[in-house]
Amino acid sequence: MAIKRTQLESGTYFCTFTCLQWLPLIEITNLYDNIYQWFDLLGKAGHQVTGFVIMPNHLHLLLHVNASETTVNKILGNGKRFMAYEIVKRLTAANRLDLLTILSDSVSPEERTRKKKHRVFEPSSDIKLCFTEKFVIQKLDYLHANPISGKWNLARSAVDYPHSSAAYYELNVEHPFVKIIHYKELTGYDED
Repeated sequence: MAIKRTQLESGTYFCTFTCLQWLPLIEITNLYDNIYQWFDLLGKAGHQVTGFVIMPNHLHLLLHVNASETTVNKILGNGKRFMAYEIVKRLTAANRLDLLTILSDSVSPEERTRKKKHRVFEPSSDIKLCFTEKFVIQKLDYLHANPISGKWNLARSAVDYPHSSAAYYELNVEHPFVKIIHYKELTGYDED
């Protein structure tokens, strides 16, 4: 995934970031609660979670942002940093020296001079501004299908996977930990 320097303009962004080497660090550390805390912080900052899926080693997020002086990259970078500290803390508590060594060995010499001790996530994130409603729907379908497609088989159906907004969209069921704003409540999409 390429790093994209996206200035923050109001709109809905499809964002993806991945654990280092696709390691299932989210699942191993049971990080779901921490990610929900980050979603809550996003809401307090005036941004809305429109759709999401938390996978064992990556996260897809439809995030509606309000214009400000920061960038989407900065918002995601802060979130990744928030999660990285917690992952390292939980791996340390579980005495997972095997994984901590991989994360430590992945830090570049330049990063070490800045006191970085672990690389938890791949350095890049995928960020796409959703200009049309059709594109938003396409991304929602993609992220909701993620847990039941390919190798995953994490649930019988998309709505059964607990770390996703699928049940919200398909069954009109509020998520127990995430305040989801339906994309239709948002404006700013071009006509298809």
